Amino acid sequence: MLDDIQKDADARMRKTLDATRDEMGRIRTGRATTALLDHLTVDYYGAPTPLNQVATVAVADARTLTVQPWEKDMLAVIEKAVQESDLGVNPVVAGAVMRIPLPPMTQERRLELGRLVKREGENGKVAVRNIRRDAIHTVRELLKEKEISQDQQKRAEEALQTLTDRHIAAIDAVVADKAREVAEI
Repeated sequence: MLDDIQKDADARMRKTLDATRDEMGRIRTGRATTALLDHLTVDYYGAPTPLNQVATVAVADARTLTVQPWEKDMLAVIEKAVQESDLGVNPVVAGAVMRIPLPPMTQERRLELGRLVKREGENGKVAVRNIRRDAIHTVRELLKEKEISQDQQKRAEEALQTLTDRHIAAIDAVVADKAREVAEI
């Protein structure tokens, strides 16, 4: 029973860590990466569809992305989606290919992105702590119902704290890597 609670908390914390990594991947650094466009959706015949399901997204060079739609009609829709996104880029359409040049980042933008990285990391850590709180609450309910002893409760809470510390350290490492990447010129 306690193992199930701990396994569930571990699985949920791993998902939180993965979600934090995904959020960090969406934050633009000085280099072009296809992850910048992963969150974009386009209107594909009336249905919102992820960009990578209607076009090929590739890195042309260190500061340029290319988007080649599988249907030529989608080029205008994709261009509109990129322009309306929060990336702050202006796509250039050349024939059947769209090029997205990424401007060099200013120091002000780097500082802003650094704050965003820390905020996203803190959101991840808060989510992990909430998972710990829920798991400890469940353990305490078991103690209240006299299904476990106080010793078992104490060991379970210590194990959950160790698990929490491990996942928070992993989030801190992800945040530190991304902050270093953002600050890089």
